[in-house]
Amino acid sequence: MLKVTSIKNGIVIDHIKSGYGIKIYNYLELDKADYSVALIMNVYSEKLGKKDIIKIENNIDIDFTVLGLIDPNITINIIQNEHIKEKVNLHLPVRVEGLLKCKNPRCITSIEKYVPHIFHLVDRKKGEYKCEYCEEVYKVEVDYLWNC
Repeated sequence: MLKVTSIKNGIVIDHIKSGYGIKIYNYLELDKADYSVALIMNVYSEKLGKKDIIKIENNIDIDFTVLGLIDPNITINIIQNEHIKEKVNLHLPVRVEGLLKCKNPRCITSIEKYVPHIFHLVDRKKGEYKCEYCEEVYKVEVDYLWNC
């Protein structure tokens, strides 16, 4: 039987869609960490069926915007003295800058490299974002994020 103990101080990223845990682990570069990190995959969950969990025995700075784009159902638990100090429920961000890239060749961002790529959420259910400049609409999928 697998046993992963609680952490004293750090962060638990919970309710990750099964299979996305390794992508988040790699994105956060946790393989280079000099503190304890546990990536637990395919854990049984009543809500999700299966889920991934990441436990980090350290308080690190995490961009919740990126995690919200990857999986808006993620829960972040800030642990202090083995108790949950704060719980953060993620969601799709309303505005995203610098994480997505507009692929429209007529967009100003394709011509002027100094112009930041800015997108606004237009459909939360579909996960669609619109470019601020050319109004091209993109459905955000995890594979799209890794190719930006």
